[in-house]
Amino acid sequence: MRGAVIHAPGDVRFETLDDPKVLHPTDAIIRTAVTCVCGSDLWPYRGAEPIGDPHPMGHEYVGFVEEVGSEVSSVRPGQFVVGSFATSDNTCVNCRNGFPSNCLHREFMSTCQAEYVRIPNAGGTLVALDETPDESLWPSLLALSDVMGTGWWAAEAAEVRPGSTAVVVGDGAVGLSGVIAAKEMGAERIIAMSRHEPRQKLALAFGATDIVTERGEEGVARIKEMAGGIGADSVLECVGTAQAMSQALHSTRPGGSVGFVGVPHDVAVDGQELFFSHVGLRGGPAPVRRYLPDLIERVLSGRIDPGKVFDLTLPLAEVAEGYQAMDERRAIKALLKP
Repeated sequence: MRGAVIHAPGDVRFETLDDPKVLHPTDAIIRTAVTCVCGSDLWPYRGAEPIGDPHPMGHEYVGFVEEVGSEVSSVRPGQFVVGSFATSDNTCVNCRNGFPSNCLHREFMSTCQAEYVRIPNAGGTLVALDETPDESLWPSLLALSDVMGTGWWAAEAAEVRPGSTAVVVGDGAVGLSGVIAAKEMGAERIIAMSRHEPRQKLALAFGATDIVTERGEEGVARIKEMAGGIGADSVLECVGTAQAMSQALHSTRPGGSVGFVGVPHDVAVDGQELFFSHVGLRGGPAPVRRYLPDLIERVLSGRIDPGKVFDLTLPLAEVAEGYQAMDERRAIKALLKP
């Protein structure tokens, strides 16, 4: 088969790879319907994370089951499936407590920008649809495997409530998905922090009521000015940088909450400052598998359309252009078609 391989910062290639095989009785093999480039893939692409030896990339996927291991009974060959970027058995104590992304048998997906993918823990990870959905829905279903589920987790961790004021820090695909989530959870005011007009327009289309372009101290002051002088009830931190975390914490009112879902890079939180702020802080890898049945129904019913975050569609063979376009902010998120 063919798939994406990263060799060095800025160097992603489309290469011939070994076909995946069932290695464990809990595995499944899927044929990828569509896949994509994630904002978190840009960390190694930009040299902010070590790469080591050349290796495949990608953790977002939907597709058709080709083969299943002997212990997989919840999905069967031919079915269209959606899965999480973090695999889970869906039976361990952490899964039962609602955190399948911390499953005791968790594996993170990392080979999905390819024509075929091996899915560990397939029985607990994959959700099969009753029938193959119309191709127009594939982008939105793909978004559920990470960015929409992660945006939902950001809103849940930030304790968005009906009638509340929510702020979204970050205008990438996760932040924009967080806008959708905040609206679905009933936030009355949703303030998206963005400096990029196409992303501002999409945020407004998804339900944002206000746009703030300022950052840093100016951004915090603007949020407080808009939110009763004390800050927002809920802030969704969807970037992962020190500046984004600082902006999120300082934009939250005493008693409010921050949900942080951007993978942290050089982020340090002052424990004493947090202690006296009365701000709640919660985050981590999103428990996507817990949300999938509900989010799939919202997509199929037309209630949400997170697939709009894909503003560039390319053949999988042009995956390198997808990385470059996102790195240069010419695209929010690149959809790849095998």
